[in-house]
Amino acid sequence: MKKTTSVFFGCIFALLVNSNSFAESTMSQEGQYIFNSLGFYIGGVLVAFMAAGFCMLESGLVTTKSVSTIGAKNIGKFAICSIIFFLFGYNIAYGIPEGGYIGSFSIWSDGSEVGTGYSDSSDWFFQTMFVCATVSIVSGAVAERIKIWPFFTFAVVMSGLIYPISMGWQWGGGWLSTAGFSDFAGSTIVHACGGAAALAGIIVLGAREGRFTSSGGKRVMVPFAASSIPLVTLGTFLLWFGWFGFNGFSQLAMGTFDDVNAISKIAVNTHLAGAAGTVTGAVVTRLIGGKTDIIMMLNGALAGLVAITAEPLSPTPGLAIVIGSIGSLIMYFGTKMLESFGLDDVVGAIPVHMFAGIFGTLVVPVSNPDTSFGTQLIGTISVCAFSFVLSYALFTALKTTVGLRISKAAEKQGTDKAEIGVTAYSIRD
Repeated sequence: MKKTTSVFFGCIFALLVNSNSFAESTMSQEGQYIFNSLGFYIGGVLVAFMAAGFCMLESGLVTTKSVSTIGAKNIGKFAICSIIFFLFGYNIAYGIPEGGYIGSFSIWSDGSEVGTGYSDSSDWFFQTMFVCATVSIVSGAVAERIKIWPFFTFAVVMSGLIYPISMGWQWGGGWLSTAGFSDFAGSTIVHACGGAAALAGIIVLGAREGRFTSSGGKRVMVPFAASSIPLVTLGTFLLWFGWFGFNGFSQLAMGTFDDVNAISKIAVNTHLAGAAGTVTGAVVTRLIGGKTDIIMMLNGALAGLVAITAEPLSPTPGLAIVIGSIGSLIMYFGTKMLESFGLDDVVGAIPVHMFAGIFGTLVVPVSNPDTSFGTQLIGTISVCAFSFVLSYALFTALKTTVGLRISKAAEKQGTDKAEIGVTAYSIRD
């Protein structure tokens, strides 16, 4: 505690000593380096909490026979993605030549210099939390029927190849960046990329046993009881709180007056978009179904947050509310569309992250004149198609080799007992 306090006041002292004039809001190069690196660290910690949010949300939405497996998948994925991104994922994304397509397969190393404006280690830490979030999106969609080690294999490829390549196209200075594509914090780069991979996964895997049945020649979805709605709500709150780091510190600097003001405005717009998505989810379910659906409220919040992520700085607060509300509507009708096709997305990851993410990216030019609708469309299609095709190929390869899905008997028994041996509670047939 004493060390943390001394570091904080040390940063303040550096600001006082190195500032030429508070009126001019200027700071020395070293002072900016300190505050920018601190921003990456704070943002990284907040985004790291989103891993807990994804885990809680997924654990709450699966049935009671799969909650322990979700914990194993999420902590394992978090560790695997971090190691792989260190070994070569980071440099595949950031070692890319200007206007290029892929970086180098090499281990990341810290080459920090004051002139870069921030610590390399703080940037690696911040960016690693983003790749962990991307893979978490896939985890929820394919839950309750995927084998745990094939999923870990997917996590290796997603964090080491699929995500870093498409990330580098934009944030590494690749071809999308030079073309004028804009995605501030990753509505497409992170969320739609993960959602497209999730779509590939549920198509290859198929629905959970008994999830859909036929009645009168029509496909009917059979409701599965969620293990804990309070746990889903907790997960949503954790994700919402983490979004302030996800979006706010994607400003990538807080060493100037303008940077700090930008972070503050991003926080306002992010929060309002999530709030609008929540209210819209409540209203639409009440009007259409006659009941207020808590799951649609929670996913509405996430859809609103995803939608504003592509451009949380330029919109007015009023426009942020509109974007969040429309994102929630897209999530709701997207969920119904997937169900009509017999696609089993356990947590609603695809409508929340892919559908709302695509929308948020496509409407960036409404508030940001530095890009165009055509460029945004090209970038969105490129990232989603790349993620979907490679993920589909990988899931198919795993299915035909080591096997991807647990057996029907194991699914009836539950993934907790079949995959990780948890037998601390009784399981009803």
